[in-house]
Amino acid sequence: MKLSIRRFSVFACCLTAVCLLTLGQSRLGAADSQASLSNNPRDLIAVLKSDAPPQNKAMACKKLAIYGNQDAIPALAPLLLDEQLASWARIALEAIPGPAADQALREALSKTQGRLLVGVINSIGFRRDTQATRKLIELLKASSADVASAAAVSLGKIGGDDAANGLSKLLGEAPVSVRSAIAEGCIGCAELFLANGNNAAATRLYDMVRQSQSPKQRILEATRGAILARKSAGIPLLMEQLRSADKAAYSMGLRTARELPGREVTEVLAAELDRTPSDRQASLLLALADRRDEAVLPKVIEMAGKGSEAMRIVAVSVLDQLGDPTSMPVLLEAATHSNTTLAQSAKAAVARLESKKVDADILSRLSQSQGKMRLVLIELVGQRRIEAALPIMMRYVEDSDPETRRAALDTVGAIGSEKQVADVVRMLPKASASQDRANMEKTLMTLCGRWGISCASSLLPLAQNSDRAMRRIALRALASVGGPEALSTITKAVKDPDEATQDEAVGLLATWPGNWPEDVAVAEPLLALAKSGTKTLHQVQGVRGYLQFLQENKNLKDQEKLTQFKELLPFIKRPDEKRLAIATANVLPPAGALAILTDFAADSAVSEEACLAIVNLATSKKLKDVPKEQGIQALQKVLNTSQNDGTKKKADTALKSLQ
Repeated sequence: MKLSIRRFSVFACCLTAVCLLTLGQSRLGAADSQASLSNNPRDLIAVLKSDAPPQNKAMACKKLAIYGNQDAIPALAPLLLDEQLASWARIALEAIPGPAADQALREALSKTQGRLLVGVINSIGFRRDTQATRKLIELLKASSADVASAAAVSLGKIGGDDAANGLSKLLGEAPVSVRSAIAEGCIGCAELFLANGNNAAATRLYDMVRQSQSPKQRILEATRGAILARKSAGIPLLMEQLRSADKAAYSMGLRTARELPGREVTEVLAAELDRTPSDRQASLLLALADRRDEAVLPKVIEMAGKGSEAMRIVAVSVLDQLGDPTSMPVLLEAATHSNTTLAQSAKAAVARLESKKVDADILSRLSQSQGKMRLVLIELVGQRRIEAALPIMMRYVEDSDPETRRAALDTVGAIGSEKQVADVVRMLPKASASQDRANMEKTLMTLCGRWGISCASSLLPLAQNSDRAMRRIALRALASVGGPEALSTITKAVKDPDEATQDEAVGLLATWPGNWPEDVAVAEPLLALAKSGTKTLHQVQGVRGYLQFLQENKNLKDQEKLTQFKELLPFIKRPDEKRLAIATANVLPPAGALAILTDFAADSAVSEEACLAIVNLATSKKLKDVPKEQGIQALQKVLNTSQNDGTKKKADTALKSLQ
């Protein structure tokens, strides 16, 4: 599996490298060459041995990195000396398993120099060939800094006592140009010792690098390793980094604080928080939290309850991540803070705590709570959907404190049922303050919107209330649920003694919810309004509502729609309603629609709209259902009436197609 993954990675690298190799070559030719190569190793080897151009050989190497075996090594090895193809050959050799590939790379150490030698050394390090250790140690003293550096890094990847000894001997005397690579090699050996459980050897190497004149980054890497290798004994060294004025050392300490295991480490870090400067406390707390150690919790709870607001916000965010119910008391206290960010973060953390005990705790606190805490608990009841708290919420709806009443109503709206609809209806007439009534109506609309027609019976008593404002609230709520009872009640309200209630009822009928076909009965009162509404506005609303009904009712047959449309036509008087009628004609049978549109075309107020509608109908597939003569007459009407050149041109084209 590891080999397959490595080959896949090699394949991805090859796709990029081939672009560089073929720079200046014909792209089409390169693509053709790649496509022509087979995946058979024998064929690919034959390409390498032939006089094929470099780009073809590069493609063959690329495929051998995926499909090759040890049979390809004799053909690949000579390419390690080729300036153009060496990198491709190494990619293939790195991927082919077995000792033969290692031997080919080792032999190339004495045949190459400069950039080619560096490449071979890198490949040997990639394959971790222990048999190359002695030769690589010799190359540590090469005159070329690039070669010596490559040897040092590769020895770090190979590891082992010999590599470690060879590197450590030169750590103190290596030239500046190679010193960083020597240190990197030592650190690599130390990491392999650490991974194999040889902590003592790892510690020695890490300490050697720490005490050397290596670059700062290598010192930091070695310090991290020295802490991890010592385990709990590395705590003092870790604390040294966390207390350092050097930002890089401090950052490395934070990283290592997340990695070093053990409860003792957690406890020491927690104690360190109290001694840490305020500008560093947050970062240390986050590092402590990332340890995922239960011993962290008490300290985080402590920090969430004291200190600066910024620090408390960080601590609350950590408690949110930990999700432990024991943090609830401090979170609730923070939720009442005047700092909005802190309060909202704390409430969000409580809302996400996954424990039924939290719900029970909130319920137990609710009745005895006061002030901000009560408001917080009410909000949390809604966020956590604690339906068992609804009886208490209904009591708070009638509380003496306006904020409590508002918060309770919001929560009732969020989690209430049909039962709460009846409760709010009962309370509404008792509400004297206009804001309370507005809040109750908001809750009522929310509940009705969620529970629908089942709320209608609970709303009917409110519609009979002597207070006209109550009746209007009832009508709006009934319209939101729809259904026969709601429609009947609103239709009767058109004749309510109060004029404002009449207007409310008419407006609701005109925009009646489209619960088709259940609410098709709305057509009758809408038509009645259009015919004989007591106000011009009511008549207009009746016309518009009826046209909307015709558009949205999909269950009416075409002929029924035409009949009902014609019944409404005499009452369509204003240009705006005529335009709406023209737009509605598209739902009518084509022949009937064309006749109506032709009549509208004679009306100067809407002539252009009607002409355009005629042209659109005449150029649609619906025209096949219209007698030819009728279509010709309608289009001729457009040509004789319209003042719009575009409309006339379309009409002329349509007319010619008919004739």
